[in-house]
Amino acid sequence: MSVEKELEVRSGGVCELCGSSEGLSVLEVSPSDASAQQSIYVCSTCKEQIENPDKMDETHFNCLNDSMWSAVPAVAVMSYRLLKSLGREDLVDMIYMEDDIKAWADAGLKSESKNALLKDSNGVVLSAGDSVVIIKDLEVKGAGFTAKRGTMVKNITIPQDVPDHVEGRVNGTKIYLKTEFLKKA
Repeated sequence: MSVEKELEVRSGGVCELCGSSEGLSVLEVSPSDASAQQSIYVCSTCKEQIENPDKMDETHFNCLNDSMWSAVPAVAVMSYRLLKSLGREDLVDMIYMEDDIKAWADAGLKSESKNALLKDSNGVVLSAGDSVVIIKDLEVKGAGFTAKRGTMVKNITIPQDVPDHVEGRVNGTKIYLKTEFLKKA
């Protein structure tokens, strides 16, 4: 039996991520050996967004709330990766995976981590040089002051070694700020 036929039978003829039956095809979950166990059956919408992360529609991927619990390792791995790239750590933290499956999921993230998008509290993509506004009073550890709500931070930089943070100057001091407490100005 071909890989596509196996996946069609396994999925019941629907996308294994969102449940759509439109434009279904095989998507290999890299790194893999191209077997049915390491591939998923996805609709054209899911496939296009997976292959073009800059066009990812977070509302479409609300379906991951269900698919992240799949007993099929390849589906769970892809759900994990998509949730990570969407910045949905709340859902990622709920996923349980065996060590080998988690290693497979993380292996695919390392190559994609350079393309990871940072988003503010409203889901707007942040880029180096943007201006942001702090949405909550934040105590700055070690600096002895509080970054007040409503403070504008101009010309932010995005550090490579600290995920979900931006770097900017507040009260003349360069600090790291968690993106969940910022909104793009």
